Amino acid sequence: MAKGKTKMKTHKGTKKRFRLSATGKAMHRSSGTSHLAGRMSHKRKRNLRGTTSVDTCMEPMIKAALGKYSS
Repeated sequence: MAKGKTKMKTHKGTKKRFRLSATGKAMHRSSGTSHLAGRMSHKRKRNLRGTTSVDTCMEPMIKAALGKYSS
């Protein structure tokens, strides 16, 4: 077997939690949405819906952990 360069592995925890948008921004789901939502106000639940972008200072680390795979 020929010795070659080793490949970067995708960080699986990051792959489960983040994905890149079409413009390259890192997106994530809001925390606190999986269960126990009955006690929340309707406004709070509505604002937690959907995905939000990650802070710009964290994007390079997330992109490096994802490697070249974003979904």
